[in-house]
Order: sequence, then structure tokens, then C-alpha cells
Amino acid sequence: MHRLRRLPDSPERIAKGVAAGVAVSCLPLFGLHFIAAASVAWALRGNILASLLATFFGNPFTFPIIVVSALELGNFLLGRDKSAKASEAMSAFGALWGELGRNFLAVFTSDSIVWEKFGRFGWDVFVPYMLGGAIIGTVCGVIAYFLSLPLIRAYRNRRLRKLQERFEQARKSDAKK
Repeated sequence: MHRLRRLPDSPERIAKGVAAGVAVSCLPLFGLHFIAAASVAWALRGNILASLLATFFGNPFTFPIIVVSALELGNFLLGRDKSAKASEAMSAFGALWGELGRNFLAVFTSDSIVWEKFGRFGWDVFVPYMLGGAIIGTVCGVIAYFLSLPLIRAYRNRRLRKLQERFEQARKSDAKK
């Protein structure tokens, strides 16, 4: 947080970066959040470092809430009655990465390449998670922008006042000499 407050950029650009990082954290792009956040921040003309720091909005404490909310909303919008539970979604992500690893190794061995889990995962988990996550991420990103912008401005103004006070004190002490 300390580094975020001292970024050498305008408060608006920093707030856009924060919004980008928070929004991307709600998407099922595990392992790609940094790249996606930097890309969105660049597209919004936001601060890229702020977007990278803001991806930590998605963390072990918030991911269960994000996953459940995104899956529920996505399945609702797709008109599905049954929604995958968060534990099932995380298990599906693990199985998908396992299948991807096995398929990569199969290229170099005599094992067969199987893509069965990709199809099921895509429709059952990824599509509703991405749809719900995009909406929730947009809402959270907008909220993050409007919450962070006045905080960044206030910090900058307070810091400027302190620097001006120090300058005045130094000038007065130099004048006495």
C-alpha cells in the first residue's frame, strides 16, 4: 500500500490501474492475472504497477467469495438451475491443469493425448465463471476506482502540505542565519 501511494503518476491514472487490477482479479484467469491486469490498465491508460498491486484483491480470503458469486451469477444468466460449487470449480481447475500437464508430457512419450476435461470444464465452469466474474469484476473495479481516487488525492495533498511546511521551516531557519 505504501508503494501504491507514492507512485509517480496522476491520481486518476493510479485509480484506473487499481480498478483494472481489482476487476481482473474476479476472472478465472489463474496464473494470468498480472498479464491481464497490465493489459487492461494499459488499455484504460491507467498505471500498470498499480494494476499489478491491485490484483492482490484476489487472495485466499476473497477467492471463495468471488468464485461462488461469479459461478452463481454466471449460471443464473445462462439460465441454468444447477450451479457448480466453489470446491467443485477449484477441483475442476486442478483436474484441468493436471490434464494439461499429462498432455504436454504425452507429446514426448507414447501416452495418448486426451482433452475430455477441457470440454466439460469449459462449459460447466469456465463460461459461467467468466461471465459472472466479468460482471462482478466490472462492478468491483468501478467501486475500487471511486474509493481509491479520493484516498490517493487526499494522501497527495497531505504530503504536499507537509513538504511545504518543511520548506517554509528550512527557509525561515536559513533566513535567521
